[in-house]
Amino acid sequence: MNLRESETRKNLLRAFAGESQARNRYTMAAGKAAELKLQVIQQVFLFTADQEKEHAEIFYKHLKELNGENLEIDGAYPIEVYDDALTLLKAARHNEYEEYENVYPSFAKIAQEEGFTAVAASFRQIAEIEKIHGDRFGQFEKLMEQNQLFQSSGEEIYMCLNCGHIYTGKKVPETCPVCKHDKGYFIRMDMAPFTRG
Repeated sequence: MNLRESETRKNLLRAFAGESQARNRYTMAAGKAAELKLQVIQQVFLFTADQEKEHAEIFYKHLKELNGENLEIDGAYPIEVYDDALTLLKAARHNEYEEYENVYPSFAKIAQEEGFTAVAASFRQIAEIEKIHGDRFGQFEKLMEQNQLFQSSGEEIYMCLNCGHIYTGKKVPETCPVCKHDKGYFIRMDMAPFTRG
């Protein structure tokens, strides 16, 4: 089957649109987290938004042979304009798991049946990444629900995302002793995107 006549071309464009919207939703969620002085949550959303952009690009490149054409698609995309970081994290987790469990596996199956093995592989591989995104959002959601984002019952190692200061204790200081930025910049060291090693 050629791409022009396939359902896969529509699924690729749906995936491109979905990833593009996720990137924008996460960028807006990051802005809300910054307003709430939760810079660590802001960084989680921005980190994930950058990865969503890459997913969109991967799906879009599979459509290259259709350059110059317009393709009409249908799709449903979430509206998530919440005022609190916890609800934004919950919504993001839900959407990532939806892509992992339902959307991309069904797109992969169709692509495989239509003979687009490379496209099917992209859908399967990106589905696995979406699970990681969902898990990541879920970790921060759980910490916020348990009031454990900036404190713990035992000693933890935290890093200031602004200056890199390492702090060990049960509760982060209200401001970083080095750069004087708000406690919202602290992240548990084992959750930092880049750690010393």
